Amino acid sequence: MRSMSVRKSGKATEVVESVEEMRGRVAGLRSSLRTIGLVPTMGALHEGHLSLIRAARRECEVVVVSLFVNRPQFGPAEDYDMYPRTWEEDLGHCNSEQVDLVFSPPEKMIYPAGFSTWVDVERFSTVLEGAFRPDHFRGVSTIVTQLFNVVTPDCAYFGQKDYQQMLLIQTMVKDLHIPIEIRGCPIIRESDGLACSSRNRYLKGRDRQSAVVLYRVLQLAKQRIGDGCRDFGKICYEMKEMIETTPNCETEYVEIVSPETLQPVSPRDESVLAVVAVRVGSTRLIDNQRIHLG
Repeated sequence: MRSMSVRKSGKATEVVESVEEMRGRVAGLRSSLRTIGLVPTMGALHEGHLSLIRAARRECEVVVVSLFVNRPQFGPAEDYDMYPRTWEEDLGHCNSEQVDLVFSPPEKMIYPAGFSTWVDVERFSTVLEGAFRPDHFRGVSTIVTQLFNVVTPDCAYFGQKDYQQMLLIQTMVKDLHIPIEIRGCPIIRESDGLACSSRNRYLKGRDRQSAVVLYRVLQLAKQRIGDGCRDFGKICYEMKEMIETTPNCETEYVEIVSPETLQPVSPRDESVLAVVAVRVGSTRLIDNQRIHLG
C-alpha cells in the first residue's frame, strides 16, 4: 500500500447519500490509483471511532466514514429508536479528523421494498453476543457487505471492543474472497477504564459509576491468570460475583474463551479472551480483554 498523501488544510468533508454517487466518486479515485480506507459506524462518534479514523488516515490516501444506523442489527426489544443520532456533532468530528467522504444513505436505499438477501456467517453468529441477540450478526454482516460493495475500500477498520464482530467480518471476507484488509484497532477507554461506546451516553449518575465494573472484572481476570490460576470457571465465578454485587448491574454472560474460535480454551492457545456483557440499569454494555498465558 502506498503512503498517504497529505490533504490540503481547510477542505471540508463531503457528504454522499446516493449509492450511485458514491460509486462514481470511488471510480474517480480508483482511476488515480488512490488507496481507500473505510470506517463503518452508526454515528454517535466517540474517541474509539476517532481512533479508527486516525488509523485509516495514517495508512490510506482517502478516508471514508459511513454514518448509518442499521435497523436489522437491533432486536425487537432493543434501542433502535432511542439510539443516539448526533449528525452535526459527527460531521464536525469528521471535518476535524480530515475525513474525505461521509457516506450516509437513506434507509430505503439500503433496504428497499422487497429486500430479501441476507449474509449469515454461521461460525461466530450463535455464541456469546449471537446467543443473546438473535439475528444481530446477520444484520451486521449484511450492512458491512453492502458498504464493502459500494465503497470498495482497500482496508476497513473495526474496533476490538466488538471483538466478536471483528472476527465475524474477518471470516466473511476470507470465506467470500472479498479483496479488503480488515484492521482490528485497540479498545479506547475513558479515564476510569470504561470502554468508549455510543451507549455510554445513556449512563447517568450512579449507573455511570457502576459501569466501571466491566473493566474491573477484566482486570481481576488478568490478575488471577497472571498469578497462575488456570481454573477459568472459578475466575468467571469471581467476575460474576463482583458484577452482581455492584449496584444496578446484572450479568448477561461472563466467559473466558479462545480468542481464535470463541470456544473453550485449548492447550494450544497462547492467550485467552475474557468477555463480559452486563446490563447497567437499562443500558447493555460489552467489553473484553485478551490475556496472554505467559
